[in-house]
Amino acid sequence: MSVIALALALRLAPAPPPPAPAGTYLYRATLVQAAPGRLLEVVDLYKAGWPGTKDSGDEPPLAMRHSQGDRWDLLLLFPMGREEDYFSAGRIDQRRRARAAARADLAKLENDVAWQEDVFVVGPPLPDLRAAFEGAGFFHVEMFEALAGKSEELYHQREMENDYSRRIGQPQNLIFVRRAGAPWTLFTIGAYRDLKHYAQAGDVPEDKAEAAARAAGFDGAKAIGPYLRTLISLHHDTLAVAIR
Repeated sequence: MSVIALALALRLAPAPPPPAPAGTYLYRATLVQAAPGRLLEVVDLYKAGWPGTKDSGDEPPLAMRHSQGDRWDLLLLFPMGREEDYFSAGRIDQRRRARAAARADLAKLENDVAWQEDVFVVGPPLPDLRAAFEGAGFFHVEMFEALAGKSEELYHQREMENDYSRRIGQPQNLIFVRRAGAPWTLFTIGAYRDLKHYAQAGDVPEDKAEAAARAAGFDGAKAIGPYLRTLISLHHDTLAVAIR
């Protein structure tokens, strides 16, 4: 898809506006499944600097590697910032020159990737995202498609669950809301030091979890999941690890 087509997609996409003020920083989230036997090659391309990024004027992507769950191997978040800056004539020209210089690596990437999905989202400011990723070695990614008329309530549920996590001493999720692209209404990323840190929620005493859930607006700790499922038509969970 050309840069012009991407800009038009962001402006003309039929999706409703973000259901809540998730943030104003624009990202492109890219899910990549490597061709059989090519995963390490794709990882090496990321470690070397994603093809076409060098000298493009764009921030380098942040990425994680699938551990178990959904079909993708890598999730990359490409910082875009403001649409008017990202799609300015100067930035488009600079990006075009950078891609021309990286033609060989881009060709290799195309041969190494079997499947790709892109969604443009608004999310937390880039410094907040980088801070969350900096100390994280393990991630929990949840991707949702809301039922008709439930987008705003789904966003609110994710905020409630963040409040619950805060009350039990667990990290809060980063929330990304769809602007254009793949059909996900929103997705969240929980960033943890490691698997043990992620699992600590299971060690919270039952009475504390119950009080935290009710204080966050749920009917109780055991009602969190069932309530979520009244709002969505599709839900994918993935566990992922940092790329070192």
